[in-house]
Amino acid sequence: MPTDAESAAHERGQLQRELLRRARAGTARRGHAGPAAAQTGSVPLSRAQRRMWLMERLGGAGDSYHVPFATRLRGPFDAATFATAFTSLVARHGILRTRYLERDGEPCQEVLPTPWTVPVHVVDADPAHAPELLRRETARPFDLAAGEAVRALVLRHGPQDHTLLLTFHHIAIDGASLETVAGELAVLYAEAAAGTSPHTLAAPPQYADHARREHDALPGYETEMGRWIDLLTGAVPPRLPERTSAAPYDSARPAAARSEPLAAHVPDALMALGAERNATPFAVSLTAAFAALHRLTGADDLVIGVASTHRSGSAMRALVGLCVNTLPVRVDVSGAPTFAQLLLRVNDALLEAQSHRHIPFDLVLERLGGRARGADGSALVRVTSDLLGEPTVLRLPGTSAEYVDIPSDGAKFTLSYGLALGPGPGVTDEQPQALVQYDASTLDDTVAETVVRDYAALLHAVAADPELVLADLPLPSGSPDPADSHPAAQALRAHPDVADAVVVQPDQGPSVAYAVLRDSIGPSGNELLGLLRRSLAPEATPAAVTLVDALPRTDSGPLDQTRLPGPSGPSAPSGPRAQAVREAFTAVLGTDPAPDADFFALGGHSLKAVQLAERLRTDLGLPLTGLDVLQARTPRALTALLDGRAAQQSAAQAASRPAPRSRALRPGTVLVTGATGGVGAFIIRELAAQGRPVLALARPESAHLIATEGVDVIEGDLADLAGLRESVAQADAVVHAACTFTRHDVDLAAMETMVDAWRRGPFAFVSSVDAYGHPGTDRVGEETPPHEPVSPYGRAKLDCEALLLRAAETEGRGGASVVRSPIVWGAHDRLREQLRWGAIGTLYQSALQGRPITLPRPGTGGHAWYGPAWVHAAALARAVAECLERPLHGVANACSGHVSWRDLARDLTELLGTRAEFHETEAVPQDLDHRWHYDSTRLARPLRSRPGEDRRTVLADMIGPMSAAPV
Repeated sequence: MPTDAESAAHERGQLQRELLRRARAGTARRGHAGPAAAQTGSVPLSRAQRRMWLMERLGGAGDSYHVPFATRLRGPFDAATFATAFTSLVARHGILRTRYLERDGEPCQEVLPTPWTVPVHVVDADPAHAPELLRRETARPFDLAAGEAVRALVLRHGPQDHTLLLTFHHIAIDGASLETVAGELAVLYAEAAAGTSPHTLAAPPQYADHARREHDALPGYETEMGRWIDLLTGAVPPRLPERTSAAPYDSARPAAARSEPLAAHVPDALMALGAERNATPFAVSLTAAFAALHRLTGADDLVIGVASTHRSGSAMRALVGLCVNTLPVRVDVSGAPTFAQLLLRVNDALLEAQSHRHIPFDLVLERLGGRARGADGSALVRVTSDLLGEPTVLRLPGTSAEYVDIPSDGAKFTLSYGLALGPGPGVTDEQPQALVQYDASTLDDTVAETVVRDYAALLHAVAADPELVLADLPLPSGSPDPADSHPAAQALRAHPDVADAVVVQPDQGPSVAYAVLRDSIGPSGNELLGLLRRSLAPEATPAAVTLVDALPRTDSGPLDQTRLPGPSGPSAPSGPRAQAVREAFTAVLGTDPAPDADFFALGGHSLKAVQLAERLRTDLGLPLTGLDVLQARTPRALTALLDGRAAQQSAAQAASRPAPRSRALRPGTVLVTGATGGVGAFIIRELAAQGRPVLALARPESAHLIATEGVDVIEGDLADLAGLRESVAQADAVVHAACTFTRHDVDLAAMETMVDAWRRGPFAFVSSVDAYGHPGTDRVGEETPPHEPVSPYGRAKLDCEALLLRAAETEGRGGASVVRSPIVWGAHDRLREQLRWGAIGTLYQSALQGRPITLPRPGTGGHAWYGPAWVHAAALARAVAECLERPLHGVANACSGHVSWRDLARDLTELLGTRAEFHETEAVPQDLDHRWHYDSTRLARPLRSRPGEDRRTVLADMIGPMSAAPV
């Protein structure tokens, strides 16, 4: 007969195996049958994808690389039928279900199985409110690490009136792919409506195969790379007129556009000219862009970028993916050519560039290094040109289709010329248009208006007389003097002690400012330079400010740069951070930089910026990102940035007055990850109150915020697997409360490392109720199996849970506890940020701004209640601490309560002092599609509310002002 202990151990083993089976349920689901669902394994990124991935890693791109595809559909439309067709489309094209990872410092991609259903969210919306809803949906970020590349939203305006929006990430699609997507969706929708299985469409080519072929072909590009280098050596970016006023622009939406109508005969005349000279319509429109840019800048040696494709042959026509490539077309406009003569030059240059179109442009840029940028760091291709035709629309059987334009918030280039021959983006009728799109942070509206008017005037003039000499046309009206209009010059002139100022950009080297003081006594040049560094973006900050008695000008007014003295620049930066910056530049770029040497001129690019930032962050223990490097650019500016952050860190350390910490870990030490997060900070506070010694894992830049009696800090993060392994090995118990939220591969690798190093004591993991997915019942019991759809975040939690539960109580390990929490509330800046911008951020922002709030009506879809579950961070901390004393040996929920959306909205509006109107609807907005009550019986005792932990009090604390540092 087995002993009681043996029986208990056997029962625990059975329980763990059952929990593991439940936690992993659905993880190994079979995808749709057929070759499109087959796994391709790890594949290198194409060069175009690599560029998109780097933009995401660096941050700052916003929604510039989101591709919206919206159509107004009138007639009978069935969302469920479309969801079936949409899922079939994702099944056909692996690129639409591909996740992006980093291995050994290099990005790669993996095709995921097809989900059973790809969701199509339907929201009731008045047509007047549709543009705002579409913009908001388009701007939502993508989780590339989870395989999110496309999402669908349907706005229902009436029974037979809908707007359908598909939003893609550019890493998975290009313009040519939209034609394929639209055509296939029409066929798949018709088949789904008829109830027939898809069989009409042939199996498409897969993007992973294209990426492999490109990667394998890269070594053979050397000869053609040399040709590109010859074509572009000596080329410089055009110097465009910069912002002429200090008037603010909408920094959240820097992309802008201007248009000017053209006479109906202009396109026909331009096309006839092309036919006579054996040039395509695109070549004619590109010639017009070169002529306009020449008149705008006065430069003769110009480069304009055009979009090309890697697709060739009929086999690749149905390929969905990012096959676009930028072609830099370089043209000499000197010698006063006529437009017809310039057309011949442009046509030759375009044909030459197209003959090498399969060479990825970013490879050319890497080979050119600093030669691919101007002295001010501007990119070689900052101006582009395009010929805009009729846009793609989704034509579904039985409906009429109308294109819906959704402007992008981000500008990919400084200036783009466009010739629209008919209806298109931004064009509402048949009248042709001259268009310019521009980056409003560089060009202001006044300049843009001038550019588009002169572009249209040029098109009219050459349509009437293609033999017109370009030099006979007047220069663009109102072109500003760049020296006077530079942002630094404007900032200096705004200083009360400065009478006048200009900024000069020499042919070689960084820009220099010259200032005239109102009095002989005033700020020094270095003091003024410091002011500029604090008030301007790094790219707008000159290398030095030189004081002069007066600015020399010609009789007609412009600055006479020949009479300016040489700049008296500041001394080279010194100190340990300056030395670290210099050494990092040397290590990453292979050269010892001068203080004002430009990162790009030294051969830097996006990946090297990430590497340099990570090296400095590790060496100095200060926060730094790759985007910081790209914006600062010079060792001097980067040192100043780090000096400022070091001062902030020192001030925070002094304010915290940390007590001396022990050097040897005491028995019973608990390792806590995510120590400075909203959950980890409360867990540390609870353990410290219980007298438990704590080893807190924190990023170096924030470690000083948690140093206190009884807490030893170890610097590191989830990506530092060696540090994680060492930390777990030292501890007698583990609380894992850290999470990247979006980089699920990092979260999983961290859990694998921690479990592997875990050899003693209990292990508590703070998971999420997202692991339950979308249960079929409105009440969710603890350990309920997951129900599809499970979000990528929830799937990552399930995988981490499974790793932990499988290892528990083996090889000397203690018991494991998985604590699934809903939204966490508490007086902590990280949690306040989540309230403002996280899962319920839309509701909060609507309440804050007093906008109408649309809520799901109880009973919609057969569900009596809609609202979120929540837990107070202090209660969650008590529950986790109890798990160290009495491990769960499984899964438990941690909920302080549930609140309906109406009650939460009422609380928010009352606490914020706003008067938002509430409207109930039968449609359930995606952000508010929560209807579950989670049982919390196993941890009921520590979760019991204490004074000050009621919902209203906690919300009032969270709505209060943010502190200077996390609690």
